[in-house]
Amino acid sequence: MPKKKASKERVLSGVHFMLGNYATVEGAISAGCNYFAGYPITPANEISERMSQRLPQVGGKFVQGEDELCSVFSLAGAALAGGKVMTATASAGYNYMQEGLGYCYAIEAPMVIVDVQRTRGDNFASQADVYQMRYGASGDYEAIVVCPSSVQELYDYTIWAFNLAEEYRNPVIVMSETTIALMRERLDIPTADKIELYDRRYTKKTPDEYHPFEALANQCPEAAPIGEGYHTIYSLNPHDEYGNIDWDPIVFDNLYKRVTGKITENADKICRTESYMMDDADYAIVTYGSEFRPSIDAVETARKEGIKLGVLKLCNVWPVPENAICEVAGNVKKIFSVEMNLGKYVREIERASKNKCEVVSVTKNRGFVHTTDEIMTEIRKGVL
Repeated sequence: MPKKKASKERVLSGVHFMLGNYATVEGAISAGCNYFAGYPITPANEISERMSQRLPQVGGKFVQGEDELCSVFSLAGAALAGGKVMTATASAGYNYMQEGLGYCYAIEAPMVIVDVQRTRGDNFASQADVYQMRYGASGDYEAIVVCPSSVQELYDYTIWAFNLAEEYRNPVIVMSETTIALMRERLDIPTADKIELYDRRYTKKTPDEYHPFEALANQCPEAAPIGEGYHTIYSLNPHDEYGNIDWDPIVFDNLYKRVTGKITENADKICRTESYMMDDADYAIVTYGSEFRPSIDAVETARKEGIKLGVLKLCNVWPVPENAICEVAGNVKKIFSVEMNLGKYVREIERASKNKCEVVSVTKNRGFVHTTDEIMTEIRKGVL
């Protein structure tokens, strides 16, 4: 995979006190984003606002789409033309993007979609979209979803998302939340030479030699620039390695096994987790996104009470970091799954734990993250 350093002109190196949505924009600009299309929706509007200012400064293009579907389909065209592209929306708007996302997964168009989750109809925090981010679009595909927990990580993980999109030629979702998107915190932006970027692989074959969907098993095909003689049909329909629409069960099976396999078979490379106080832990919290923040406080409180509690933080939720979860399950008496919904991702944690320990669901969907006391109430119930 071709690698390079970030462009100095695009990186606002230094220490900032920045809104989370603005940090997302700066991460995208640092990563080389040169096209953004979006439609207004709270609590993601600050992303569009800042993008409209920043992208022209670095030679990029900003488009306000007529709606969310227009925005995501325009991303597909810009991505295939060679752009590093992004859109941003919130939960209700993410619903409208699913038809376009299904298309983008099928044609293997690299892009980044930021979903600033909110409660239904109101501007309060939630993690209720976690399953939609994986299963919302039609057809067989695999999603990559990264889940920052701070303003700093909104910047860092957005760069990571662009790199994953380029490496695997796949849409990548940044699971943001109202909590962190509208929060101001310290943000440390490194110098450009410290930021490593990935670019998709472009073919060296001539148009006559090039097969747009030809790739080794569990890998993505090389890209070709639009407008330079590489004539390709980019269709949602089953297509062969030439891009021709071809309903043949074997062709269909091979295509989607490769489209999904490029993610599933590289899951260990994609997945990241972080462990806190897990070396001697008897109990573990497994969590993601902004729920990590009160979970850390709960660990400190529990330790003072003599409860050996630790945290496994999931930096991405899709693909599932199965090996890390399974390892934790084999080392503790009980896992507490803390999330801001009615209990969704806990099913994945239970599955990955392989019955090695009990998994307790700690849920809340009232517009705010758990408090430390709320988590500790469940910990004490499960421990004492």
